[in-house]
Amino acid sequence: QVHVVESGGGLVQPGGSQILSCAATGRIVAVNAVAWYRQVRGNRREIVARFTKKGQRLYGESVEGRFTISGDNVENTTYLQMSSLKPEDSAVYYCGPEIDDGAGSWQIFWGQGTPVTVSS
Repeated sequence: QVHVVESGGGLVQPGGSQILSCAATGRIVAVNAVAWYRQVRGNRREIVARFTKKGQRLYGESVEGRFTISGDNVENTTYLQMSSLKPEDSAVYYCGPEIDDGAGSWQIFWGQGTPVTVSS
């Protein structure tokens, strides 16, 4: 089994910064990529940033230039550094690593998410 745990969410003022962490443990044969998603209740989950094993980084248009995704391959930990936060960034943030757990294919494993609220 693979377990994913996100942390670092909370209340932050507009214009502030926050760093989210994602740790994946368990039976991890290989990691293809890790992406951060966010979801506001009633809306579909949207991708925020993606970091591939080849070092490619992709960002959603709404966070380009403000968010940075990075990772530690040794510890299977991924970070999302968020700056210049806006109220519309408020959401539950989920980490979705694409992992081969021995089944021979990539599968996204989800954590419980960590809520971020941007408000004064």
